[in-house]
Amino acid sequence: MIDAQKAPIRPEDKDKSYYHFYERELKPIPEKKLEMLKDIYNQPGEGLEIEDRNRIFEPGYLPDEWGGIRKLASGGYVLSNNTVFEGSTGEMLQWYFGWHPLDPFRYTIWDPYDHYGLTITDEERAWILNPETTLLQKCQGVNHYVDESLIPGTEPGLLKIGFTDPAILGYDASKIGTNACSFIVTANVDIITPEGVPNFPVVMLHMARDTEQGCELRSRFWMGYHIVDGRGTLAAPPAMIEELKPIIENLQQHNFFEFTNLADILPALYAEEKDNW
Repeated sequence: MIDAQKAPIRPEDKDKSYYHFYERELKPIPEKKLEMLKDIYNQPGEGLEIEDRNRIFEPGYLPDEWGGIRKLASGGYVLSNNTVFEGSTGEMLQWYFGWHPLDPFRYTIWDPYDHYGLTITDEERAWILNPETTLLQKCQGVNHYVDESLIPGTEPGLLKIGFTDPAILGYDASKIGTNACSFIVTANVDIITPEGVPNFPVVMLHMARDTEQGCELRSRFWMGYHIVDGRGTLAAPPAMIEELKPIIENLQQHNFFEFTNLADILPALYAEEKDNW
């Protein structure tokens, strides 16, 4: 039980078929991840450099697989996480990332304590709802403007998540839809800062591969970077990155919370709502 209030919702949200997911308590973070948070910068293994990001498609596991924050040679940081999704497939994750931006409450049920909602444009909504748009494409060329907090009970901040075709961002698209990758979303992200202060750039990668038990989600956040013309570029001054280290640390904990909970609800959510766009 988290000692905080859940994100406020609209009266009409209580009448939605997926309201019961909002009422549930978050599934607890695994103990090994809670232990990791106590020493988050000193986890074993080197961080995945942004120019080596296609190594994510290799068999096995990378040195920074399980979590932690690691300093990179070019001056930024990479944050990692691996989440087991029992009873879910990569296709179900792809569905959720296409489905949830159509209603801000669908984002809230993912993490009711931290996700306050999101907005997309009418054109983006039409793109997602077009029957000819594939599940993979529903997560491309769409900007999510997200209101969320990184610590339960704190004021939410605004993020722009620019979901983009992985090939445009320099990922090996030939691996998508193979045993190496059953789900992928890629984005340049901007953490919106006060007027007069540059936004903080982040490169986000979530990909999964199916397993006998379901699938495993493998996440990376390159903090201080954007991918420009297919190249990972340090896009924030080193001093700014160091100043914002508390945000990076909070993001690690937040990522543990939100994906532990999504893994818990996704099998039932998909079974109930997969045809309800």
